[in-house]
Amino acid sequence: MSAGHSELDLLLKRTFGYGSFRPLQREICEASLAGRDVFALLPTGGGKSLCFQIPALARGGLTVVVSPLIALMKDQVDQLQASGVAATFLNSTLDADEARSRLRGLHRHEYRLLYVAPERLMLDGWADNLKKWNVNCLAVDEAHCVSEWGHDFRPEYRQISKLRELLPDVPVMALTATATTRVRTDIITHLKLRNPEVFVASFNRPNLTYRVVPKDQPAKQIIDFVRKRETESGIIYCASRATAERVAESLAGRGFLARAYHAGLDAGERARNQEAFLRDDTRIICATIAFGMGINKPNVRWVIHHDLPKNIEGYYQETGRAGRDGLPGDCLLLFSAGDIAKQTHFLDEITDPQELQIARAQLRQIVHYAESAGCRRAELLEYFGERFPLDNCGACDNCVEPRETFDGTLLAQKFLSCVYRIAQNSRFSVGMNHIIEVLTGADTDKIRRWGHDRLTTYAIGRDVARPAWSAVGRELMRLGYVTVAEGEFATLELTEEGMAVLRARTPITLTKPMDLPKAKRAPTRREGDIACDEILFARLRTLRKALADERRVPAYIVFGDNTLRAMARYYPATVGEMEGIPGMGEKKRAEFGEAFAAEIAAYLQTNSRMAFD
Repeated sequence: MSAGHSELDLLLKRTFGYGSFRPLQREICEASLAGRDVFALLPTGGGKSLCFQIPALARGGLTVVVSPLIALMKDQVDQLQASGVAATFLNSTLDADEARSRLRGLHRHEYRLLYVAPERLMLDGWADNLKKWNVNCLAVDEAHCVSEWGHDFRPEYRQISKLRELLPDVPVMALTATATTRVRTDIITHLKLRNPEVFVASFNRPNLTYRVVPKDQPAKQIIDFVRKRETESGIIYCASRATAERVAESLAGRGFLARAYHAGLDAGERARNQEAFLRDDTRIICATIAFGMGINKPNVRWVIHHDLPKNIEGYYQETGRAGRDGLPGDCLLLFSAGDIAKQTHFLDEITDPQELQIARAQLRQIVHYAESAGCRRAELLEYFGERFPLDNCGACDNCVEPRETFDGTLLAQKFLSCVYRIAQNSRFSVGMNHIIEVLTGADTDKIRRWGHDRLTTYAIGRDVARPAWSAVGRELMRLGYVTVAEGEFATLELTEEGMAVLRARTPITLTKPMDLPKAKRAPTRREGDIACDEILFARLRTLRKALADERRVPAYIVFGDNTLRAMARYYPATVGEMEGIPGMGEKKRAEFGEAFAAEIAAYLQTNSRMAFD
């Protein structure tokens, strides 16, 4: 059989309906089938699940998938069963009879994939079970949970390494969508991966657009944004439970299908709200960061951050929940300097010095991102150690409509001089707030006690508002002229470059603060867009919803939006014409093909086909 029609290609086509693998998927599958340990880092929407699902079908035996969330297990098993794959899960949602029935099926080797939480693997009796079930692979999903440096550390993930001793010959695959170099090393160490093959895909999500706008009447900003997208699903992330509730009530009061999701709701309400979102009964979820990890809803079209996230890694993960199906997604961050103060206040609750230092550094990085005039995509990729090769991504606010700059030499000289004079006079450095108080001529106890009211830089910046000085200071940090000293207190010091420009009075260009958005030009590129007959697409969505409701599953279990858009582009009016439609494997074509073909044929009786390039 030729390489183009190998067993893996046939499994991909017949089972899942895709004609080709995404980047690195084939290589990861082949490494796993060769018995190697694997570390795979693929971005959200990059197709991580197929990397262990395809080998599970190709090799036989049982693949055990360690998954952190109950909702994710059920979701993945529903999708696999809809594609004709023998998969199951075991968790606390099952009653005793159902759990025993599934255990009997595992003892009879009826399943190819078993999804399970890490703590269940450690229960008494499971060691014997795993030995009897012909386990041929252990896949650890959301593997960043094993690292204290990851954004979602779970201590129970550390126990997984014990399975190495229990199943010494079984290859382990660790998968994650976001991990810095430090977290990657942690994962490989704590899971005891043996000489693993490491696969790291690009972090770039070309189908996502990124915008940051000043927060000003956020309720109105969100309503204006959502009103243009009333048929689309989206997530609004909020820093607090109260804000999530307030935003959901504001939207619902104006007729939008919106619900809240946070840890303060009882488990039943949380589950109902999540289920309504997955089934498209609710279009908008207003959530704290408790929502979304492992939510496999592919047709989330937009993500709004009502408040500043704590760190770039979390922000990347949350924005990554848009456009998982490869179709366009919009990411909007509402930013205000007040959010910096709020997050800084949260940091005051951290008592461990090292943890505090990490949290401060992470906050500086996300503020840097929000205020930067550079390409948003390039900034995100740089955080993960990847370089974006283009000067203009064409799909972020700063590339579509670059911010204005101005000659900031005088402001920069005043700020740098103040940092220098304080350090020279006092033999110690101070934080941003104190520097601004000196510049603006504040009368405080510390200024009088330390004699900073006698410095030549005292009050030389009283004609500039404090928030403007904060913005100047943060930009000088971004430019590398000022740095935050290591240690318990976030004090500022001049770098060598800062000292050099201060002495040489080098001209410095600064960026004007963000204005409230004007009518923005459309992005020059909308990666992943599938032009189609939008009226037919809407009819196919209605049919999909009805079929999904009959089966009590989310709509995307039937077909994803990319499959519907392909049908609304190519008009397959018979089951035979559906060959080659992405996402339509053999079982789904047999089960749903006639219904969709009939809908398309009925549409064509009164409508003509549209032509697309």
